[in-house]
Amino acid sequence: MDGLSKFFEYTGFANFTLGHMVMITVGLIFIFLAIKKEYEPLLLIPIGFGILIGNIPFLQNAGMQVGIYEDGSVMNYLYFGVLKGVYPPLIFLGIGAMTDFSTLISNPKLILLGAAAQIGIFATFMGALALGFTPEQAGSIGIIGGADGPTAIFLSSRLAPELVGAIAISAYSYMALVPVIQPPIMRLLTTPKERVIRMKPPRAVSKTEKVLFPIIGLLFTCFITPGALPLLGMLFFGNILKESGVTKRLADTAKGSLIDIVTILIGLTVGASTQATTFLRPQSLLIFGLGAVSFMVATAGGVLFAKFMNLFLKEENKINPLIGNAGVSAVPDSARVSQMIGQEYDKTNHLLMHAMAPNVAGVIGSAVAAGILMSFLMHSI
Repeated sequence: MDGLSKFFEYTGFANFTLGHMVMITVGLIFIFLAIKKEYEPLLLIPIGFGILIGNIPFLQNAGMQVGIYEDGSVMNYLYFGVLKGVYPPLIFLGIGAMTDFSTLISNPKLILLGAAAQIGIFATFMGALALGFTPEQAGSIGIIGGADGPTAIFLSSRLAPELVGAIAISAYSYMALVPVIQPPIMRLLTTPKERVIRMKPPRAVSKTEKVLFPIIGLLFTCFITPGALPLLGMLFFGNILKESGVTKRLADTAKGSLIDIVTILIGLTVGASTQATTFLRPQSLLIFGLGAVSFMVATAGGVLFAKFMNLFLKEENKINPLIGNAGVSAVPDSARVSQMIGQEYDKTNHLLMHAMAPNVAGVIGSAVAAGILMSFLMHSI
């Protein structure tokens, strides 16, 4: 009987709490949304299943080395790539290798939409400060507004590692919910006339321009914000692998096998980090709420700035404000939302190619914003 009692003490049934039930339910919801609604399945299935793994109850402090926060456990070793910011630059390498910057090069003024959307980051930073978070925590929370999971993980791993799990879950959740959150804001802030604006087709971009762009982009952005070098360095490196035309094998690996492997690891470990005994606290819920505000402000910022730019543009050069939502860096989902909403009002108006310009600009913009936050917050750690 003593043996049976000891065995039961180690089972999940003996260590199960209401918190575990809540988090397991959240994990199942993520998996449901990924399969049934096809919301970012490559992210939500690893994260959702990771939440299940992280919330299998076990006897803590028993030295079994199974939990993600237990030194020596396999999950703890895999989580090292999140805590030390190893995975995000590898994700950026793959993004660079699969990204075509042609539309942005052909119409460089659209980079301003990617910059305008970053207002959500700094507005939420101020809001988090007002709610009592430390400057480092507030900066990490604010970056959720960029809708860029890797950047959010990278910055929080540097500034507020104790919040990595909550921030990563928030960032990836809002990336997945782009088709739900953005359309109402886009409709609210635009007029019927603005929604059917037709933009001029982008001009053809030469190979020389494509090759020079990552070199010039790296030097320009990283001289301004060296803190963003791990992310932008890998982004532009991946892009030159693609555009050079002589490193196809390397580009294919970066945008294929490598990014798939890292996506699996980052999704699974971020999900597992939501262990109920550590994750479920009022602070986590507040971060989730602030992340929603940040993302909505970022979306509105991009749309409104497109309307502002139109005040100074000739009729034939006007921008359809519906592409302003793509200033957040949820690539390519936010650009697809621009296309989807635009075709609700004019089925022959194709906005996807135009929306990709602020979309990729948003990737660069969120990394630059992270570098800026690091530059004036790191000194206080």
